Amino acid sequence: MLATAWRRRFRRYPGDWIWPVLGLLIVAALAAAVGILATQGNDSPTKTRAETQASVPLSTGIAPTTSTPADTSTLPTVPTTTAPEQPPPPPPSNTLIQWPAGQNGWTIVLSSIPQSAGREAAVTAGQKALSAGLTDVGILDSSQFSSLHTGYFVVFTGVYESENEARAALDTAQGSYPQSYVREIIQ
Repeated sequence: MLATAWRRRFRRYPGDWIWPVLGLLIVAALAAAVGILATQGNDSPTKTRAETQASVPLSTGIAPTTSTPADTSTLPTVPTTTAPEQPPPPPPSNTLIQWPAGQNGWTIVLSSIPQSAGREAAVTAGQKALSAGLTDVGILDSSQFSSLHTGYFVVFTGVYESENEARAALDTAQGSYPQSYVREIIQ
């Protein structure tokens, strides 16, 4: 019956699928109209945040009105704890450190300077490492440590108790010194 009326009015009939689509289109249009009408009377220029009970004016061009805070007596209270204040870490030192006397461990070797170049060349290399942002930088005389080849001043960063600790810090050193590596220090 609808198909016949359609054919009389229009030459081409699109098929029976058109009727459910038109029905859904009408339902969607009615739902949109109801939604628009439902929000027409809700022109409040302020919104209240229940968490802080603060009024936040919206930019409507109308002067904000004051509102009463929401009743929060039924909301559960959450105890708050604050972490104890910790002192800030000390600023990085600009002086070279000594390897702890009598201690074996691990470190990150930044460079090895031949002793023939002099200790001053090693000190300069150590200061350069400190300027690059590395911490706990020092110089070892390789002839005093059985795990190192003799004849070098070794510029290092960090004193670690385990190889894993040293390897964890290696990426930081390799940012400025790509050739740096982890080495065990035995006295």
